[in-house]
Amino acid sequence: MTHPQHPAAASPSPAPPTSSPAATPGLMRRMACWLYEGMLLFGVIFIAGYLFSSLTQQRHALAGRHALMAFLFLVLGIYFTWFWSKGQTLAMKTWHIRVTDLQGRQLTQPRALLRYLLSWLWFLPPLALIAPFHLGAGETSVLLIGWILVWALLARFHPRRQFWHDVLAGTQLVDARPREPQP
Repeated sequence: MTHPQHPAAASPSPAPPTSSPAATPGLMRRMACWLYEGMLLFGVIFIAGYLFSSLTQQRHALAGRHALMAFLFLVLGIYFTWFWSKGQTLAMKTWHIRVTDLQGRQLTQPRALLRYLLSWLWFLPPLALIAPFHLGAGETSVLLIGWILVWALLARFHPRRQFWHDVLAGTQLVDARPREPQP
């Protein structure tokens, strides 16, 4: 005895939608996320600095400052590598931005670490000019802010408007806003 087929079962299943490259978040949104990340990192740096000074019995702010900077570099590396390998930091989650590899997959920890190291291109060039030219705080601030603006605007020259440290690391920032259901 044959059973009648349900009409939906008789038709072939629809093909999955073709995936196009995910949209890159706008520059202003990415920079707002970057500033928010900096505010959140204040707490991470504060706790790490307190931990360092407690463990080393540091009594003077300038004593051991190079070791403190190396420790903070390591703490930030762990922070960003761990969160980026999960897809988002808290600031990125707030601004609905996700970091992926070029195929849209979650980052591996080595790739996230590479992205962290290359992200220092936001700061190293101006910081490298401070010591040889004996720049003061005002000049350093202008140089640092100017370089950050130039580095951010250089993303306009990439076809998908990605930051250049992402291009070098083989990563991308993508829009992670929730999609509205199709009717």
